[in-house]
Parts: sequence; C-alpha cells; structure tokens
Amino acid sequence: MKVNYDSQTDTLTVILRDAPVAESDETRPGIILDYDGAGNLISLEILDASKRVEEPASVTIAAQG
Repeated sequence: MKVNYDSQTDTLTVILRDAPVAESDETRPGIILDYDGAGNLISLEILDASKRVEEPASVTIAAQG
C-alpha cells in the first residue's frame, strides 16, 4: 500500500494495489474510488484533502496483525 499527498493539487491518494484502473467512481463529491477490471478497489483519491483530512502531509498508517 502506498499513500501520497500532493500539496500542489491538495490531493491525498491511497494505492491499495498496483493495477490498471478500469473504472472510477466519485462516490461523494471529492472522493474518487478506482477499480480494476474485476471490480476490485485498487485506490482512492481525496480531493481538497487539507479540508477533509487532519494533516494530510503526515498520514500515519497503523496495522494490526
């Protein structure tokens, strides 16, 4: 998984799997979900991230095993 914040476009992108995007769906204004050819979620994009996410440039990922 990769998380990238682009301050130029104020976009936070979470890539779950490296695969070609077959379809995108804006589920809510500014929230875009990308799917592969089999319909699996591969990434999500948050537009205007600084208004929606606290400190988007320093996102912390916590995993539980």
